Amino acid sequence: MDLVRHLRYFTVVAEELHFGNAAARLGMAQPPLSQRIKRLEDELGVRLFDRSSRQVRLTDAGRLLLTEARDIVERVDAIPAMLARPAGGGATLRIGVPPDLGGSAIAALLAGFRDAHPDVRLALTEMATADQVGALADGALDGGVIRHPVSAPGLRFGPVLVQHPGVLLPEDDPLAAFSSVHLADLAARHLVLFPRESEPGLHEETLAECRRHGFVPAEVHLGRHPQFTLGLVMSGTAVAFGPSTEQAGVAWRPLLGDPLAWRVSVAWQRPSEAMEEFGAVALRVLRDNAGMVQEGAAPVRAVRPRPASGLLA
Repeated sequence: MDLVRHLRYFTVVAEELHFGNAAARLGMAQPPLSQRIKRLEDELGVRLFDRSSRQVRLTDAGRLLLTEARDIVERVDAIPAMLARPAGGGATLRIGVPPDLGGSAIAALLAGFRDAHPDVRLALTEMATADQVGALADGALDGGVIRHPVSAPGLRFGPVLVQHPGVLLPEDDPLAAFSSVHLADLAARHLVLFPRESEPGLHEETLAECRRHGFVPAEVHLGRHPQFTLGLVMSGTAVAFGPSTEQAGVAWRPLLGDPLAWRVSVAWQRPSEAMEEFGAVALRVLRDNAGMVQEGAAPVRAVRPRPASGLLA
């Protein structure tokens, strides 16, 4: 048994006194959390919580353990930062970023942070939102660039930025002949979308908006990697959503009325000067290099009538 991890789960449940809230804060489902607390109780040979249908309370043994558990978790969380300081006195800031953020944005993040904070090394890791939430709770990350909506009461968030994705079509798709596309024009096509377990909130929100605007995909394919997604689009298997791209075999077109709004922000659990500086750099880079705008500042594009074509009507 990973005792430290189980003690971390215990401290969160003890602070929330609600298994559902604790599971949301840890970025996991409630049943596995309950199982891990039960395993910790079995390992220690004591009951840590009194559970009823209406409330959760610490037992005497649970209260006794809580202080020690917090101390152990805090000491373990401090180890990576301590080891990240070599003889020269430098430090490392560990940040999670979405897998499809884009090469230019990644390069700009690294260069911008290096200019602003040359004494701290920025270590970026590709990681989906659900994994970032868990890693932030575990102390494996210092911060992240995550997608909303997300349920993580223990995290703090920077300003929210909005990206309005267009649709990626095979270059020979009849819709590629038009300058923009209505979601309803995609009816009956297959859609490739990031998995629900990696971006649970945005996955559900995107499909709900599609349905609301008349697009019910004939089938949803799960694309974990941008190149896999592009491959399905180029083959004519499915369409996808994403930022503007110039890729042979693919045609990108904006969606009429910007029906989809993908929101991201920087998230962290423990504030620091370096984390604050990263937040400022990320805000600038995501606006300049990823086509995002601050929430509430996005220009509204007029919705034009859909083309009067038998195919698109």
